[in-house]
Amino acid sequence: MRIVLDTNVLVAGLLNPVGACGRLLDLVLDGAVVCSADERILQEYEEVLRRARLALPAGPVREVLAFLRQSADLVAPLPLDRKLPDPDDLPFLEVAAAAGAILVTGNLRHFPKKALGRVTVVSAAESLDLLRRSA
Repeated sequence: MRIVLDTNVLVAGLLNPVGACGRLLDLVLDGAVVCSADERILQEYEEVLRRARLALPAGPVREVLAFLRQSADLVAPLPLDRKLPDPDDLPFLEVAAAAGAILVTGNLRHFPKKALGRVTVVSAAESLDLLRRSA
């Protein structure tokens, strides 16, 4: 399965490794799931995960960032003329559209159905269910 991870999923996975986001992050790090991204997304990951106020564990942050820099499927985004509640979410939708990937987010309300086109947007728990059913 090919996915695009919204940054909030990485944050939640690092804060709670046993929750749905943490389990999904483990699958990404184990290579069981292909994570697609572009340079904008990788830069956002780095900027957000290193915020001092989040107090994320430095070792796992370094590991996740290094893995994604080295192993993410880098995709040329498909430019979309979509209006989202948070315009900063558009790169995630554009990469998911270009890669034919599922977009995994903790903020489903940021991706209204009318703006999605053919992109499927799910929560981390829903993505784990999809993985179980496809195995």
